[in-house]
Amino acid sequence: MKFEKLGKITKNLDNKRIPLNSSQRDGKSKEGLYPYIGANNIMDYINEYIFDEKILCLAEDGGSWGNGQICANIYNEKCWVNNHAHVLTENGKANLEYLRYFLNKEDLNKYITGSTRGKLTKTALENILVPLPPIPVQLHIANLLSKAENLISLRKQSIALLDEFLKSTFLEMFGDTSSNKMKFPIGSIRDVAREVKYGTSSPAEDAGEYPYLRMNNITSEGYMDFSKLKYINIEVKDKEKYIVRKGDLLFNRTNSKELVGKTGVFNSDSEMVIAGYLIRVRTNERANPWYLWGYLNSLHGKQTLFGMCKSIVGMANINAQELQSIKILIPPIELQTQFAQIVEKIESLKMHYQSSLQELENLYGSLSQRAFRGELTLNQAEEQVLMAAEPEGEYLAYRGM
Repeated sequence: MKFEKLGKITKNLDNKRIPLNSSQRDGKSKEGLYPYIGANNIMDYINEYIFDEKILCLAEDGGSWGNGQICANIYNEKCWVNNHAHVLTENGKANLEYLRYFLNKEDLNKYITGSTRGKLTKTALENILVPLPPIPVQLHIANLLSKAENLISLRKQSIALLDEFLKSTFLEMFGDTSSNKMKFPIGSIRDVAREVKYGTSSPAEDAGEYPYLRMNNITSEGYMDFSKLKYINIEVKDKEKYIVRKGDLLFNRTNSKELVGKTGVFNSDSEMVIAGYLIRVRTNERANPWYLWGYLNSLHGKQTLFGMCKSIVGMANINAQELQSIKILIPPIELQTQFAQIVEKIESLKMHYQSSLQELENLYGSLSQRAFRGELTLNQAEEQVLMAAEPEGEYLAYRGM
């Protein structure tokens, strides 16, 4: 495959850019019809425009130009671009979509100057070497990557919809917990907890027998994330104190104020150890852990936790006694169990989607690498994408259960 310099296969429109400071933008923002674009995408909307054609904007400074980092975006609408983004359009030698995919995949840091704030000068921009197959092949590659990109977006939307479905299901089954219109008995977490334990304060090790769960292993949405695990060894006598098992409720007691109280249910069959910033709660016969999870991750639960936080040296904290004192509604255990069964089905479906998402992201990376090395067999790649495009109807089918 031949290579060409970016400056020879595009037309540069940098001379048309006009920077505006915030007060100048405020004077043009009464209607906010048109995007005002900077280094990293849309910054504002104003009521005037400079460009009215299809353009590719590439960060000039203040961007991220590493492999797979988004530094280039296409706009095909009336817009205004400031002097922190280069502006390119087609000159008949290269397709803009193809160039966008290449520039966002390629590591461009070798073209960047400046130690504190990186800058891609116009000269460096024009010297970027681009693999350049014929235009029809460029179009085919761009179309293929676009399909894979859209599938990735659909998978992420499916996962987000499942999360929203659980929130709405909790609200349907238990009502707004701040008002208790269903007249459930009121108690505290202490009333439904069989055991409440802190994790170990021992540091993680380079290698160990047990995966070591820390505060970052619970997401802000309340799900377990095992993608970045540390490991630890513990003595046999301490095992029962610090091991978590499937069904344990995990509570993040110390973090920034916005993140204190992240709550997840441990849903793995593996034995893992929890760090001291986590609290392990095992429920008694009056509560299902998934109900407590839904309660503490509801809007009312989040507001309650935020109001309880006290700061300790820049961090916020809710200790085990305070956690147990939180007032909760205690619906019939049968209703809680029904909700837990729905959660477990949704979790199974989410795992399917997340596995599919990982496969799609791997496929996208593989297609990109092969495409820009000239190693992509287009028909075979098309077949791979079609095989990955499984029906997206599972979520909708589940809603009708």
